[in-house]
Amino acid sequence: MTSFAPPLDAAGTEAALDLLARGDLSVEGRLVDASNATLYCTVSLDGVSAGCVHKPVAGERPLWDFPDGTLAFREVAAYEVSAATGWDLVPPTVLRDGPFGPGMAQLWVDVDESVDLVALARSAHPDLRRMAVLDAVLNNADRKGGHLLPVPGGRVFGVDHGVCFAADDKLRTLLWQWRGQPLDDDATEVLRDLQAALDADLGRRLAGLLSRREVAAVRRRVARLLAAGVHPLPTGDWPAVPWPPF
Repeated sequence: MTSFAPPLDAAGTEAALDLLARGDLSVEGRLVDASNATLYCTVSLDGVSAGCVHKPVAGERPLWDFPDGTLAFREVAAYEVSAATGWDLVPPTVLRDGPFGPGMAQLWVDVDESVDLVALARSAHPDLRRMAVLDAVLNNADRKGGHLLPVPGGRVFGVDHGVCFAADDKLRTLLWQWRGQPLDDDATEVLRDLQAALDADLGRRLAGLLSRREVAAVRRRVARLLAAGVHPLPTGDWPAVPWPPF
């Protein structure tokens, strides 16, 4: 099986996205700990294959606070925003048809099993600080420790973004290490670029994945972060930490 191990350069990302979008999906098993149907698959095209996660829309569990049948679209929208930041914290993700109908397909990431996730989630790892900013933009309602994927080489990636992009504030995360602290120069520059992208190609792509109200809320959250200049604080209107946290 070909290795598409994040982080990927531009050519590797393009190849991974093409493989995910056009390759033949073969279901190898199911991740039984997931609350929605989550399948481990092999995706193959022109003699190249890789592992991926496939979440069919038909396997999504109804939620009281998110419209039915939208979680796969939110996963892809999270990838689009991550890619636009240049931080590439979310593995390549596409919408496509599969053996159980339409859904998302995301490149499988092999993790470094030697990393203690509890210690990692409490650390000041630079990828986690970037992820804290990304989650504030996405309005991630479920950043658990198990959604952090440390890989050999030291990078950390994030997955499971189905409950993001609500129009109302629902940020719920383990990554409060930087609450109230000033955004660093990197984050400020990225947010400014993101603001411009939302008025151009990124905004158009999100419009095909989210409601108009949700896209407008993304713009508001980016503007609010730039205006405040600090990492957000828990509001008290919504549980600050997901349960269970891991």
